[in-house]
Amino acid sequence: MRARNLLGLFDAADLEANPRSAKVGSVTADIIESIQNTPELLPFKTKGILIASANCTELERRRYRLVFENSAIEGILDGGHNTLAIGLHILGIAGVDPKVIRKIRTWPDFKTAWDANRDLIDTLKASTTSGDGGPLDFLIPVEALVPSDPESDASMDAFTGSLLEIGAARNNNVQLTLETKANKKGFYDEIRKALPKEIADRVEWKTNDGGEVKVRDLVAFAWIPLSLIQLPKGVTAPAPQKMYSAKGECTKAFDDLMSNDAVSKATGGEYIHELHNTSVYSALQIAAQIPALYDLVYERFPAAYNGDNEGRFGRLSAVKMAKDMRTKPTTPYLRRPVAYTCPDGYVMPIIYGLRALMKVDAMGQVSWKTDPERFIERRLPAILRTYRPLFEAFGADPQKIGKYEGSYTTALNAFDTELLRLAATE
Repeated sequence: MRARNLLGLFDAADLEANPRSAKVGSVTADIIESIQNTPELLPFKTKGILIASANCTELERRRYRLVFENSAIEGILDGGHNTLAIGLHILGIAGVDPKVIRKIRTWPDFKTAWDANRDLIDTLKASTTSGDGGPLDFLIPVEALVPSDPESDASMDAFTGSLLEIGAARNNNVQLTLETKANKKGFYDEIRKALPKEIADRVEWKTNDGGEVKVRDLVAFAWIPLSLIQLPKGVTAPAPQKMYSAKGECTKAFDDLMSNDAVSKATGGEYIHELHNTSVYSALQIAAQIPALYDLVYERFPAAYNGDNEGRFGRLSAVKMAKDMRTKPTTPYLRRPVAYTCPDGYVMPIIYGLRALMKVDAMGQVSWKTDPERFIERRLPAILRTYRPLFEAFGADPQKIGKYEGSYTTALNAFDTELLRLAATE
């Protein structure tokens, strides 16, 4: 297709169906350079764009209308960087302010700029006709996937159910992460919905999404409440230290869990799964609260470590003080300013200790025994009195503390002890 005939695609389609998001970088720069310098070679230098539509209508003169009704699985499956590069090129020749274009880093940034400058784009389109050798006359390979028989339910189910695997296979030049596939299947939907919006909006749910929070960190947290429930046959909760040292294993185990028919099933002939296991659902609701609790521990750790423990947190070699840093540190999830950095290896065993504050009822539902935030505020110094000998044993090395299974047992026992003391005083 000629670039001018792709303008409708930019309006109608999105990259939500693409397992990876596109972002500006060396790849897009090279594509733009090819468009500008050797446009006649572009069709031979690129795979082009792969689009999918379950609603395709043949018109006159070998023209087709594609409608993207379900953006989660229809739209641009592959060629996101090609599409982004062409779009950036079009914005440039349409006369969009170069400062605006330079600020574009991701596909959502581009779509915002595209919508905001439709008047310039429409003017460019009206002034350019196909075959005149103009700036929108270069060719780009386009492949469209459509159902073989749109009147057949079986054909439609087979079509929509195949799109994830097709998209994943077409993106095999950069290995598609397990997290990205799981996100496309809807495995993280309940976590996303339960998270505070200010955290959910910062998560990199799929590759190149631009999020600062990694989804595998949230999945690692999820195994704390999930380890309490009855898991389906063949699914095993990772060892506690894996939350720190092997988050990829936590992600794989979560994928196995969510793929199990006893937990979720694909809906409507699509590959998107819907959770139906109430025990897992309750555990994920608890898991979504853990990032904020992590931040609370992160904030309170230095004072609790010092306190009557007579510690010197700021002197630990793995710790940085805010006053010595150009970019001031914040908590990882809610970005609250803190006076010290606190390595993940110090915090993760304490977070695992929250397991002691959880309970499972007769129906398999996970809930809190007591308010976890209030418990941390009141009991963290006492917990660290039990936990601190690990710092001496391992020379305060966060890697060794975070990878040592005994760190998690020590923290869990400390929580249990303080929970009993709390019950005795109330």
